[in-house]
Amino acid sequence: MAVLRGLGAARAAPGLWWRAARASAGLGGRCPGRGRAVDAAQSPPTFGFLLDIDGVLVRGHRVIPAALEAFRRLVNSRGQLRVPVVFVTNAGNILQHSKAQELSALLGFEVEPDQVILSHSPMKLFSQYHSKRMLVSGQGPVVENARVLGFENVVTVDELRMAFPVLDMVDLQRRPKSTPLPRNDFPAIEGVLLLGEPVRWETSLQLIIDVLLSNGNPGTGLATAPYPHLPVLASNMDLLWMAEAKMPSDNPMSDVYGANLFHKYLQMVKRDGAEERGAGGLWKPRPSATQSCASILVCTGVYSPKGPEATRPAQDAEEAPFHGHRDFSFSPGLMEASHIVNDVNEAIQLVFHKEGWAL
Repeated sequence: MAVLRGLGAARAAPGLWWRAARASAGLGGRCPGRGRAVDAAQSPPTFGFLLDIDGVLVRGHRVIPAALEAFRRLVNSRGQLRVPVVFVTNAGNILQHSKAQELSALLGFEVEPDQVILSHSPMKLFSQYHSKRMLVSGQGPVVENARVLGFENVVTVDELRMAFPVLDMVDLQRRPKSTPLPRNDFPAIEGVLLLGEPVRWETSLQLIIDVLLSNGNPGTGLATAPYPHLPVLASNMDLLWMAEAKMPSDNPMSDVYGANLFHKYLQMVKRDGAEERGAGGLWKPRPSATQSCASILVCTGVYSPKGPEATRPAQDAEEAPFHGHRDFSFSPGLMEASHIVNDVNEAIQLVFHKEGWAL
């Protein structure tokens, strides 16, 4: 989990903290009515929480008891959040509003869809690909999720497999008994959209590779593989999370590293000014109300204070395998959380104490 500070807009208007919290993740959104940080006995908040879900609030389908205690502090007597809260997850196999309903039932108060950021939510920003014909891979409602993100023309792996059955040759049960006639009426694919891990890895990997090698025209052969190949938009590189099972044993790489990397970005913005692509491909300054992001590592998820990662010497951190994106250079310091606590309830108490808020 992480704490955002510097949501100064909350002092000007009760609903603006929401836009600031969403903007900090690069997303827009309306301000949910029941989620407003309004508390007559407390000054308006200038901080908010980004709460991971798996391992912080729930383990599989079971709520972690500390999470219920935490929200008794976060929600006032009218069922309203006292401070901004956004739920972030590496999951992408569910619709945003369905995840909000699931959290509402588990936590006992209304969570608005706009309070949920899924692993692929930032793909709303990739508007230059929204009109292209994209091959989408993943599980769950992949077509609905793609359309919610703005992608207007998608084809699923199953649709591609049905059009070119001879490409999917790993599963002997589904291998065609006869060779069908080649297709020449299938529109070219212009990019690949990965919304999470698929159920049939072998089929998705095979067909995605065929699409890339054929430059979007599967079933045809090219003398040489095209380079650069078609764009591949991938979300959720993290395949390690904590559910009901006792394993795995460690992954601060994605969450703590990401929160610290975001804090580093905010400091760069404060120093140099943020930029975003405007009309005609030009870059223009983009204001940010968020000034800092502090990472808090809880011990109810993947991380264990008795695990090898807790006792690993600092000099060995550089030798640990880096599972981050190839465009990110590894920095061992970004793996160190600002705070380590037992659970999310202890984290909320810690932040409230530091911010001078009543528990």
